[in-house]
Amino acid sequence: MNFARRSVGVLAATGLIAAALTGCSSDSGKSESKTDSASNSARGNITFAMGKNDTDKVKPIIEKWNAAHPNEKVELKELAGEADAQRDTLVQSLQAKKSDYDVMALDVIWTADFAAHQWLAPLEGDLKVDTSKLLKSTVESATYNGKLYAVPQNTNGQLLYRNTELATQAPQKFDDIKASCAQLSGQDCLTLQLKQYEGLTVNTVGFMEGWGGKVVDTDGKTPKVDSEQSKAGLQALVDAYKDGTIAKSSISATEEETNLAFTEGKTAYAINWPYMYSNAEKGALKGKFEVQPLVGKDGVGVSTLGGYNNGININSKHKATARDFIEFIISEENQKSFADNSFPPVLASIYDDQQLVEKYPYLPALKKSLEAASPRPVSPFYPAISKAVQDNSYAALTAGKSVDDATRDMKAAIQNAAK
Repeated sequence: MNFARRSVGVLAATGLIAAALTGCSSDSGKSESKTDSASNSARGNITFAMGKNDTDKVKPIIEKWNAAHPNEKVELKELAGEADAQRDTLVQSLQAKKSDYDVMALDVIWTADFAAHQWLAPLEGDLKVDTSKLLKSTVESATYNGKLYAVPQNTNGQLLYRNTELATQAPQKFDDIKASCAQLSGQDCLTLQLKQYEGLTVNTVGFMEGWGGKVVDTDGKTPKVDSEQSKAGLQALVDAYKDGTIAKSSISATEEETNLAFTEGKTAYAINWPYMYSNAEKGALKGKFEVQPLVGKDGVGVSTLGGYNNGININSKHKATARDFIEFIISEENQKSFADNSFPPVLASIYDDQQLVEKYPYLPALKKSLEAASPRPVSPFYPAISKAVQDNSYAALTAGKSVDDATRDMKAAIQNAAK
């Protein structure tokens, strides 16, 4: 399940599993460049590569662009649905220095890796895009070594869901959840994703950052996972699982198991992405639940950020058109269309649109979540970081590994990956 980018808000693990490109396009062929192909001012037809799970959100935008730009059309190239296969397809092309994908919709956790490999054109000079009206956290996810390498397209943040019949008061901090859970008998209290996959990384990082810690420093490679704050966050996660605050079923739960547990009324609280809101509204919980940002040690917690960032292939022959297209995607009209399709926008003002808030009451809570959100470690070796966090967090939760030992081993694995 790709939880970083699908409309349900799921973030995916990265890997290098070979898979074939699934091709789909409405236009074929490219026009000749109007200037030298190496120039940032070159214009002409371009291709846009994106995982097929979410292309329904961008097809109408591409159609509008093509109607207005008959000499600079965008051809959609659908990639496989699985994140690993998408990444592998793009990497093979980029390593070969091909220009078959001009603009690429990148999982937020790929952006630093692609930038570090010099596969993306820096968005500066002629390619500069104004990102001042976008949610700050999304822009940070597209920035590597202080330089913007992509433009956020859509985003995602976790929400805390509460069954108001089982938990009547909105918690202000995590201790409030623990106190609420202590009053329940024979009832699962908090369900989240602790199965050993990317979801466990997301929630472990969320607890660490919710207690003031970090996994790595801003350079993307210096471990901070063994700081006192990071250890306190992991300890809070482990303690909550052991004392029953967190449902035991969470250890085998992905987003979908969490969704079912909450929408069927089997758990008082759940941490999940915005897609679950509409599911709960359609079922027996309609009118019997509320959502809010995550809670941490002392107040609002820290959600992990999901979504796509649009990067320009360094080998693109029509970079000027590519730049204009990714800017077109973040226009108010197009970002509103994302909101209408459960695809959280990156344009901050959309979350204050009263007509949209009436239709989607979770938007204010999601905006607060996104404003407090943090990208997962912006690092060119993120997969190794994720594995280190997953392996050791799971051992601390299920095998009695101490938090000190777990964070020490995380640190060693991260240091080894950075060599």
